[in-house]
Amino acid sequence: QVQLVESGGGLVQAGGSLTLSCAASGRTFSNYAMGWFRQAPGKERRFVASISWSGSRTAYTDSVKGRFTISRDNARNTVNLQMNSLKPEDTAVYYCAVKRTDADVVAVSASGYDYWGRGTQVTVSS
Repeated sequence: QVQLVESGGGLVQAGGSLTLSCAASGRTFSNYAMGWFRQAPGKERRFVASISWSGSRTAYTDSVKGRFTISRDNARNTVNLQMNSLKPEDTAVYYCAVKRTDADVVAVSASGYDYWGRGTQVTVSS
């Protein structure tokens, strides 16, 4: 079993920045992609960003490209999401997730992830 704990959420004004962190513990895999998803009230959980095991591959949803940066530290089993130029529409609960992989790839579909954190609230005020 893998446990994921997100941190770093909070309230920020539009244009501000936040950095989310996710720490993984428990069973580890030789290869796994990590991702961030978000869910706004009344909406489905949606993909935000993913990073491959080596960190050499990343993927972002179009609405955050150029503003968000995903990174990971395999020695510490952590993944971060640096969020800049935040907008009110970024308000959501952000979830960290882990997907076992056989190759150094990213994963953009929520259904493919094996473990999820409980989420951290991000609120951007206008």
